[in-house]
Amino acid sequence: MNQSNFLKKYFKKQRELLNFDDKTINNIILTSKIIKNTHRKRKKNIIFGNGGSSAIASHFSVDLTKNAKVRCVNFNEPDLLTCFSNDFGYEKWVEKSIEYYADKGDTIILISAGGNSKNMIYGAKQARKKKCSKIITLTGNQNNNKLSKLGDINFWIDSKSYNQIENSHQAILLSIVDLIIGKSAYPPK
Repeated sequence: MNQSNFLKKYFKKQRELLNFDDKTINNIILTSKIIKNTHRKRKKNIIFGNGGSSAIASHFSVDLTKNAKVRCVNFNEPDLLTCFSNDFGYEKWVEKSIEYYADKGDTIILISAGGNSKNMIYGAKQARKKKCSKIITLTGNQNNNKLSKLGDINFWIDSKSYNQIENSHQAILLSIVDLIIGKSAYPPK
């Protein structure tokens, strides 16, 4: 395949995935309100992801905290991941993080490009046990995947391309930061 044609098709598909329908736009607005309300109640917004999604979670958490002045934490520290994975199993590290760090009323955001990561599923179930206020999921691949069924708000990307799913998740999350700030262009602080 011609590389130029590949890229043209690739970016055309990404544009299609980012052409969000009214339901998705309304869910972005609702999610921004939930996140602000969680902060207003002096509770935490906590976000988790695996692999590339963990990098997205970190980016969102830092920008939301620094630029929007809304507290958000993520758990991507190697010591915590390896400790919880070693002691409880990799599939339980998110569940255990929520058990030890989340409080009633916190908002939990879970990212899984495939939507069937056991650690995210167990994390969502633990968030319900802890009476977290809302669970927001970002998934892709198959519609009605296991994780999306556990969320209060679900952002599903209709693609099997993990990079395009993750690019879309990043766009959704960073648009929430800018929506909370009220503008998309601002100087670094």
